[in-house]
Amino acid sequence: MVEAIKPLARATARAGADGTLGGFGGLFDLKAAGFSDPILVAATDGAGTKLRLAIDSARHDSVGIDLVAMCVNDIVVQGAEPLFFLDYFATAKLDPAVAEAVVRGIAQGCQQAGCALIGGETAEMPGMYHGQDYDLAGFAVGAVERGALLPSSERPVAPGDIVLGIAADGVHANGFSLVRKLIADHGLDLADPAPFRAGQSLGTALLAPTRIYVGACLAAIATGKVKAFAHITGGGLLENIPRALPATTAATLDMATWPLPPVFAWIARTGPVRPQDMVATFNCGIGMIAIAAPKDAEATRAALASCGDTVYAIGEITPRGTTGPAIEIANQHQPWLA
Repeated sequence: MVEAIKPLARATARAGADGTLGGFGGLFDLKAAGFSDPILVAATDGAGTKLRLAIDSARHDSVGIDLVAMCVNDIVVQGAEPLFFLDYFATAKLDPAVAEAVVRGIAQGCQQAGCALIGGETAEMPGMYHGQDYDLAGFAVGAVERGALLPSSERPVAPGDIVLGIAADGVHANGFSLVRKLIADHGLDLADPAPFRAGQSLGTALLAPTRIYVGACLAAIATGKVKAFAHITGGGLLENIPRALPATTAATLDMATWPLPPVFAWIARTGPVRPQDMVATFNCGIGMIAIAAPKDAEATRAALASCGDTVYAIGEITPRGTTGPAIEIANQHQPWLA
């Protein structure tokens, strides 16, 4: 299996890393990558219970992309360029074909993010895992020049700033315990036709991988105009956006400003799941947000869209009182009824 995945790692080579496997530790040369006085930014994550759908569907080619995305999207929001990635794959008994498919997805995610796959670990753990089950974890490191970290204290987020939302590719990789419960409670099968996407099975549609926003965010960072980002993962819109805001500000969004992907309307109706729980659990069609001053909003939007992402102006920053909410969402009942 190791020999089989070596070409996948080599395909992710970039300045600072040669993409080879086999050493006890992975190496990366920050100077060769062009950094002079960098701060390292690290992130670790998994693909959550979305793995259960992948295992039950016998589709292992995309969860590796989810794994990379969950890490690199968290790194780029701080202004950093993802540099390298390592993975951890644990199972009861290694199936080389399954493991290779997973790592192929990881390599594809690394290529999308521009980072090198420089190592990993494969563990056979009978007694800990059973049957065809496996688990994944990922670890990514990026770097940003000192003084360029986001959000910036020199250009803080302020009332009147514009909130831009970048479209998601689906549920991404959080909230799947709830999704799987809905499937079980309603007697659905992953091989059934997806009720929200014609021509695909339910399993295939739900396994659409997390979008990697590194290219779009780095393009916006290069303009020098973006003030902050927030990656919309666990906790949905409600809990992630405040992480990018000063305590004296809030974000006011309008859900009528972007289209709701059909998968979320299906989840809300099938549950049923209340609108306030939807926005506190899922990305609801917005996988990343960026904040810019009004005069810089269009240039930031154009930079984000230059990599093929769809971008909407979805709200603005407002003053926040000592007891006010950090985020308010208008029209959150409307999309589920459309």
